[in-house]
Amino acid sequence: MKSLKGLLINLQFFTSIPISIALPMDRDHLEKAIRTFPLVGLFQGSLYAFILYAFLEWTPFSILVAAFAVWLAGIVLTGGIHLDGWMDASDAFFSYRDQKKRLEIMSDPRTGAFGVLSVLVLLSTRFLFIYEIVLLASSVSYFLIALIPFFGKMMMGILLLKVKAAKEEGLGFLFQQSASSNTLHIYPIYLLIIAGAAGMLMDPALIGVLIMIVISVLLFFFLSKKVNTWFGGMTGDVLGASVEGTEVLLWMVVWLLHYFAMG
Repeated sequence: MKSLKGLLINLQFFTSIPISIALPMDRDHLEKAIRTFPLVGLFQGSLYAFILYAFLEWTPFSILVAAFAVWLAGIVLTGGIHLDGWMDASDAFFSYRDQKKRLEIMSDPRTGAFGVLSVLVLLSTRFLFIYEIVLLASSVSYFLIALIPFFGKMMMGILLLKVKAAKEEGLGFLFQQSASSNTLHIYPIYLLIIAGAAGMLMDPALIGVLIMIVISVLLFFFLSKKVNTWFGGMTGDVLGASVEGTEVLLWMVVWLLHYFAMG
């Protein structure tokens, strides 16, 4: 029951789905929420895959419309919560100031020019990848699309617990303080299940999953080092930016797979 409530907490925080019940925010339930971060991502990705399938198979609309529907779903379903973190972190990063000033910039509710430009680049790049994936779509495409937010949320959980907090306040610090030493032990089990499911499909699916795992691991090592250098540690905004960055990178990976491994 605590795991289910943890999942519902994630849906309340990280999606725009209305969850109108009062949920406990104690340490045990928040720890269960961290455990289920990837499951929320898998739920999001499955919705994207379903939307794509529905537009391609059940409507007369063009490929462009189908791609736009998937692209828009990624914004609407999350309520833009991670995009907000991307913009705030971009404003701070491109200020080229010291760590203290960067944290102050991220706390500023106003969005600067760098934040606006960075989100335009992010969203336009993501649309390009989605459109070309849809153009070249096969049955494996739906499976890989469903995994993109899965890995994004998994990255969020790992960075949350493996990188020190930059400040002792905010949503990220609240979650971090609720974790235990074995919170992340469930994540490798998720990966084994996903890899097993990919193996039962066809070779391109398994190759795609393995490449996505390798890219995610490399990105984790890069971010875990650079986040401390750039911001002095992890914040909620940086976590949101990490999710968006991970996902757009994996959209690119899936896009390239369609050209070089699934053609």
